[in-house]
Amino acid sequence: MSTQGQPEDHKQNQETEVEAGAEQVTNAAEEIDADDQQEQSEVLSEREAELAQQVANLRQELQNERDKALRVAAEAENIRRRAAQEVEKARNFALEKFAGELLSVIDNLERALQNIDHDDAAQKNVAEGIEMTHKGFVHTIEKFGMEVVDPQGQPFNPQQHEAMGMQENAELPANTVLYVMQKGYTLNGRLLRPAMVMVSKAPE
Repeated sequence: MSTQGQPEDHKQNQETEVEAGAEQVTNAAEEIDADDQQEQSEVLSEREAELAQQVANLRQELQNERDKALRVAAEAENIRRRAAQEVEKARNFALEKFAGELLSVIDNLERALQNIDHDDAAQKNVAEGIEMTHKGFVHTIEKFGMEVVDPQGQPFNPQQHEAMGMQENAELPANTVLYVMQKGYTLNGRLLRPAMVMVSKAPE
């Protein structure tokens, strides 16, 4: 009986040892898997952090480039605007000196009209010719932006009028232009020559 029981006991012991060994192997494999997973997780975390930093850097670079592009566009617009203003200014006032020289011609025509006796038949034809010349001259300069400043009966404006004196007048408000001694002119809205005027004042 005892001889037969020994092989069975030995067999059970071997099976137990095998099971224990298998369990140890399984535990060891699980520990290795856990270590591998932890190591992979750490590697992934580091990689994700690197990628996140790269994305942040790229976004910052993109924003910087956008800011540069906006500044360049704004500067280009300012240059274009300044150039357009200079061209407009040069176009408007290129004839300023030439126009100023023409004023004496207009003044002489107007003086001639004032000094002609319109009742004299001999001078009437001359007066008509001078008057037509004067009107044509004024019409021509108006095409190039010149305008006559003739403030007869208007309030005195120191921006466009030059007061040559003052006279008492009870019929008009004070500081009213009584008469124009010499007409003024503007070129494209800019004063070329002020009108020389006599201004009213209240009686003392």
